[in-house]
Amino acid sequence: MITPDNPQASPQCLTVLYDGACPLCRREIAVYRDLEPLQPVAYLDLANPSAQGGAELPAGLSREALLARFHVQLADGRIESGARAFVALWAQLPYWRWLARLARLPGVTPLLELVYRGFLRIRPAMQRIAGRH
Repeated sequence: MITPDNPQASPQCLTVLYDGACPLCRREIAVYRDLEPLQPVAYLDLANPSAQGGAELPAGLSREALLARFHVQLADGRIESGARAFVALWAQLPYWRWLARLARLPGVTPLLELVYRGFLRIRPAMQRIAGRH
């Protein structure tokens, strides 16, 4: 997968599709970027079309749909969103792998998805607060 952040991304690369206009998202992505992943991870800011350097959006998904939830594109091209996307990313990152293992226990990822959906409801208010600080 080729992205502007990693033009030489290998086929084994996981690509994080994130909202760079969201102050919460930018902070979280900065934390992840500071870590050395197990496998290559590329980051694609969906809010900045010029930063994409010609990288194509995944087929069948609009920019608006991708910005509405957290998404990753797996090395095989599949797209995961919400809690499953976080689990896929966490599995690649030191200090976060334990959380991915925990999330993969039966019933945990669906519970995390419910929490994530709740977060999405309050996200706009949290973005406004984070944008002020």
